Amino acid sequence: MLAILGFLMIIIFMILIMTKRLSAMIALMVVPVVFALIGGFGSKIGPMALEGIKSVAPTGIMILFAILFFGIMIDAGVFDPIISKILKVVKGDPVKIAIGTAVLALLISLDGDGTTTYMITISAMLPLYKRIGMKPLVLAGIAVSASGVMNLLPWGGPTARAMTALHLEMGDIFTPVIPSMIGGVLFVLFMAYCLGRKERKRIGVAEIDYSTMSMVAATSETAYLKRPKLILVNYLLTILLLVALIKEVLPATVLFMIGFAIAITINYPNLKEQKERIMHYADNALSVVSMVFAAGIFTGILSGTKMVDAMANTVITHIPTALGSHFALITAILSAPFTFFMSNDAFYYGVLPLLAKAASGFGIDPAAIGRASLLGLPVHLLSPLVPSTYLLVGMVGEDFGDLQRSFLKWACGSAIVMILVALILTIIPF
Repeated sequence: MLAILGFLMIIIFMILIMTKRLSAMIALMVVPVVFALIGGFGSKIGPMALEGIKSVAPTGIMILFAILFFGIMIDAGVFDPIISKILKVVKGDPVKIAIGTAVLALLISLDGDGTTTYMITISAMLPLYKRIGMKPLVLAGIAVSASGVMNLLPWGGPTARAMTALHLEMGDIFTPVIPSMIGGVLFVLFMAYCLGRKERKRIGVAEIDYSTMSMVAATSETAYLKRPKLILVNYLLTILLLVALIKEVLPATVLFMIGFAIAITINYPNLKEQKERIMHYADNALSVVSMVFAAGIFTGILSGTKMVDAMANTVITHIPTALGSHFALITAILSAPFTFFMSNDAFYYGVLPLLAKAASGFGIDPAAIGRASLLGLPVHLLSPLVPSTYLLVGMVGEDFGDLQRSFLKWACGSAIVMILVALILTIIPF
């Protein structure tokens, strides 16, 4: 019964947001409450929802201050030289711009943090996309696809969870999967090429006056915000923040709060200017952070009612014994929908040990199951339960459902390529 309720809740939720009957934020709050009532959990809705909200609170606060920090860096002109360099290389050709976007997103994704990737990539490329008429949705799709592949890095989260859940080392799980990651990267570049060609066919190759594009938004309205004399200081501050994030010197939430405080004080010491800058980003920050907390209600009820456990057990127990020898491949395939419909914590700490235990009965090494569990991750970032993706669509001004409709098939393509590489190179047994 719980499994059926869980599957129905997910299906109805997806239908509502993809048909635009409800906004993602409203659906995240209303749908789980309705199904919790149907399941007889009325008296427990409050505690479950609060538990979910508490679990996402650090992420929501981190995103809030990440928006403010990178917003200050953008206003001060930190990314203008990067954009100028990209412009000189890609010209006005949508194909080169799309591929350049993919390369930039892949490189920035090395820090393992989707929020940072989106903030920098979108800030650098969105003005160019708008200038030549390329769809911002293409920019968002390339960024999320690149981040989805690079999400396998050990410091990105899922790999560390898999290692912890199965008590294995990086050499057991991550190192063997590197060739699959390379396959995923090549697919993302191929995807960018295809999307670029489609955009080139639609709008042609633009002629751009590079003297006017060398500094983004260097108009009379925003020129006073630029801080060219502080650019080295701002670069140093940004690099130090990224290094601290990678090395986990402090929790990411605290680092972004401190980074923002330093950035706004250095660049805009006047209190009136500080208030103006915060107000300028308040709209975007509010829409994104409110979505994060709405997702907390969804995950809290999904986990608190044990629907997520029932769904996982239903799937595992319905795998035919005859397919037991192919359990690694089955795990790789299941990892895409499982990580899409549930949080990484729920999948890697709750479901993965069950999969590994079931596979051991067929003589399959738990390390192979751990590696297989990572191969569906490109699909994960398009899940409505991933907070950073709301930041992405908010920055480009697009609808979450539109992003899913347009790029779920590409995300599945990335996962398929990674699985095929893993099978061909016997990273996982067939």
